[in-house]
Amino acid sequence: MTTTPHFKHTLLASAILLLAAQTAQAQTPDEQTVVVLGSRSVAKSALDTSSPVGLISQKDLQTAGPLELGKLLQTLDPSFNFSTTFISDGTDSIRPATLRSLGPDQVLVLINGKRRHQQALVNVQQTIGRGSAGTDINAIPLAAIHHIEVLRDGAAAQYGSDAIAGVINIVLKSNIGETALSGQLGTTSEGDGDLYSGSVNRGFALGENGGFINLTAEARKRGETNRAGPDSLRANPPRVTQHIGDSNTKDAYLWWNGALPIDSHSEFYAFGGVSKRTSDSYGFFRSAGDARTVAAVYPNGFLPAISTDIKDASWAFGYRRDLPSDWKADISINYGQSELAFHESNSLNVSYWYEPKPGGGIYAESPREADTGTLRFSQLTFNADVKGPVKFGDTTVSLATGFEYRRDNYQIIAGDPVSYQYGRTNNPAINIVTPGGATAAAGIQGFPGYTPGTAVDSGRHNIALFLDAETKPVDTLTLGGAVRYEDYSDFGNTVTGKLSARFDPTKELGFRASASTGFRAPSVQQEFYSSVSTNLNNGVLTETLTARQGSAVTQAFGIKPLKEETSTSGSVGVVFRPAQNFSLTADAYQIKIKDRIVFSSEIAPEAGGGPIANILRPLGVGQAQFFTNAVDTRTRGLDIVAVHTTKFDASTLVLSGQLGFNKTEVTKRHSTSSVLSGEKLFDKSQVTLIEHGQPRKHHVVAADYTVGAWNVTTRANYYGEVYAENFSPLQKWDARWLVDATVRYAFSKRTFLSAGVNNAFNQLPNEWTNGGDFPKLGFTRCWETCPIGVNGRSFYVRADTAF
Repeated sequence: MTTTPHFKHTLLASAILLLAAQTAQAQTPDEQTVVVLGSRSVAKSALDTSSPVGLISQKDLQTAGPLELGKLLQTLDPSFNFSTTFISDGTDSIRPATLRSLGPDQVLVLINGKRRHQQALVNVQQTIGRGSAGTDINAIPLAAIHHIEVLRDGAAAQYGSDAIAGVINIVLKSNIGETALSGQLGTTSEGDGDLYSGSVNRGFALGENGGFINLTAEARKRGETNRAGPDSLRANPPRVTQHIGDSNTKDAYLWWNGALPIDSHSEFYAFGGVSKRTSDSYGFFRSAGDARTVAAVYPNGFLPAISTDIKDASWAFGYRRDLPSDWKADISINYGQSELAFHESNSLNVSYWYEPKPGGGIYAESPREADTGTLRFSQLTFNADVKGPVKFGDTTVSLATGFEYRRDNYQIIAGDPVSYQYGRTNNPAINIVTPGGATAAAGIQGFPGYTPGTAVDSGRHNIALFLDAETKPVDTLTLGGAVRYEDYSDFGNTVTGKLSARFDPTKELGFRASASTGFRAPSVQQEFYSSVSTNLNNGVLTETLTARQGSAVTQAFGIKPLKEETSTSGSVGVVFRPAQNFSLTADAYQIKIKDRIVFSSEIAPEAGGGPIANILRPLGVGQAQFFTNAVDTRTRGLDIVAVHTTKFDASTLVLSGQLGFNKTEVTKRHSTSSVLSGEKLFDKSQVTLIEHGQPRKHHVVAADYTVGAWNVTTRANYYGEVYAENFSPLQKWDARWLVDATVRYAFSKRTFLSAGVNNAFNQLPNEWTNGGDFPKLGFTRCWETCPIGVNGRSFYVRADTAF
């Protein structure tokens, strides 16, 4: 019998898990850490919950290597993916973060249990999360985090919209009287991508009754990498024309977390932070002789540079009080804002250069750079919750109920006139042609600016009521339920529910299950976003219109306004802990989503004319796309987690393994348009992106060994194969194992020096063998779907101390 490579990889991971199941005596780390996610009753250990909850500790944060929270979560949790992108405009700077291979906007992020706002950027390029606006996970500094809880279960009935795939709760530090300093230096084996990072965290006591304020400052600088090959199609002699890799990025953070007791029964609390990121990325190369360049300015062509200035701010203030009969009340207000400003350089507006003068001749001048516009999203949330026990005879039921009001607002601010105008007069009736006879393109090259016509400042509000209950009718059985009602100002109301159960026939064995309905409201970004961008269409750079819902274009195509996605989720699992030092969990799940909101395919005019051409050509764009409830999907998966601890006389060995299996399928494509079928509206390449753009297998196996002052951590990540086919024929990027290792020496209990290597064996995506002309353009490896990136091996040293 023959075995496939994928089966061999899975056998290897399973063998390591079985190895972890052998011998010895100690404490399972997760069993001693309580979690609050997934239940509003008393806190539990991660092994006692009715739904699977993963835990990431401070030590994990310090020894994993990556300094970006997104990459770190991808390294530590197999259900999380943080795909690498490049030549994708703003998505190069805010990369998509996903859970269980669903969309970035189908996972809810909390800070200290409170809803985190989403990003202003909409992913409109051909990347993971296309058409979504998720959470900018990298806007949260590592130095401020105490631990992270990851709920891998549908939880919309408990926490509201977006929690279809699960919930990530980031718990901030609250320590007092300690200053923690950290610094890290790193580089790649190619000698680029230099990384510098430093942070300070300090906790101060407030008053004499346990009040505190914990402050964090962190800064990071990452140099660019470029793995592009020579361009033999557009440059003679061949040379590198593209930038394929990480961009230059600078990050700065200032965060806080605090509480001030009023008396023995109540306290005020506050937390939040501000973050700033500047990043430089690039568009597609404009070759010499192309109608989008000017030979007098760029005789050898040019590569447009796209700079982004990202600002993120949030704050939460609240009041907690203990009530009679063990009840508790919590009232809070939470505000967050994300802003992304674009600036284009090393470019020009061709129509400015060749526009005819009123008295004859042409202008022959254009600025080389311009601000191309700003995106801004804000969210205000008010919560009022109470929870406590209620006696029904001999049975106690933990109840929680509350009210939520949320206001979302979205803005698009137009760029400088040169960034979008067709000539100085912006008159489409003027026929501006280049010397080669081609019609001059409007706007600055690379990322055309947002226009006054696409500018918007609009929003919506919603209210929610929820009821949550949990009880133990007998010692071995835990039952839970939740129901939530939400009413939105723009599309109506919805009701969702969840049931959960946990049965422990013995101390060593437990069974858990849940079933829920869920929803995700269309984001205001999806409702109000519109733009004109430059995309590749059969190898040709083409102006593409993103049409806003309710616009003349969507109405002409018969595309109805967005409505909520609805989902049904179910999971069953087993928890096995035969000894104090070993635990094994396995959870199978299914998530069905109906009317999933997607970004359509690029709709191009028919050759020779037709109904699509009749709609698009008067608009002066080559193709159009829009947001629509166009597909139904089904996701099935299995998560297996094992942890084993062995204590020797003078050392400790912790072996862990996490196996993640996941398969998403598009079960139906549908359309409300009489012009576009479901298959035309959402074509095969977009189906491939949803079904195969993220690994269907992601495994994490690790060994952590401590002896005296030394600690060695080795972690291997297995990323399954992915596919892409939008810009080229179908291409498979093979599965890869990536191995990371860290050696840490403790000079004292609070001072450590670490040295590490990420991707120790320099694993890279396989070369692009089925890319048509793309390899000739310098695209040597993956582009649209890159779970492991293209940088290869990297090294770092890190120092941590506290006093």
